Amino acid sequence: MIPGLSIETLLTVHVAVSLIGIATGLVAMPALAAGRWLVGWQTAFLITTALTSVTGFLFPFSGVTPAFLFGVISMVALAVTAATWPFRAQRAAGIAYAVAATLALYLNLFVLIVQSFQKVPALQPLAPTQSEPPFVIAQTILLIAALAVGTLAVRATRRRESNAAA
Repeated sequence: MIPGLSIETLLTVHVAVSLIGIATGLVAMPALAAGRWLVGWQTAFLITTALTSVTGFLFPFSGVTPAFLFGVISMVALAVTAATWPFRAQRAAGIAYAVAATLALYLNLFVLIVQSFQKVPALQPLAPTQSEPPFVIAQTILLIAALAVGTLAVRATRRRESNAAA
């Protein structure tokens, strides 16, 4: 926790950067999957996604929770994207970047679905324990979409590398 910063303010900042990260990721990653590198969108996506994890770690620590583990996994994925960014035109680095960036977006969207079913009054009764079919269906659709985008992003990276070699 940052001295002088209320939990409410931290929560507002955390949610805002999370939603910006999701929105920019929903532009950046499909573009990457289509073979287009949108530098500004990728940059905004990665920075705000990193800020989402960083601000999440500022909340009072109450032990290792799924949210904490998601934050750690997200930071590892973002470290991979940062390390591979300069080399993304090379096959292995491009694939690593595509996989890690897709994972980072997937984790943010996974949490968005969890939080939506917990906090949105219209969704709460549909899945009060988050094991009911509407929740499982939403998470399954997300997983399939993430796998599709990630696969297409890897293929686009491999195509770019093949075209550059030709």
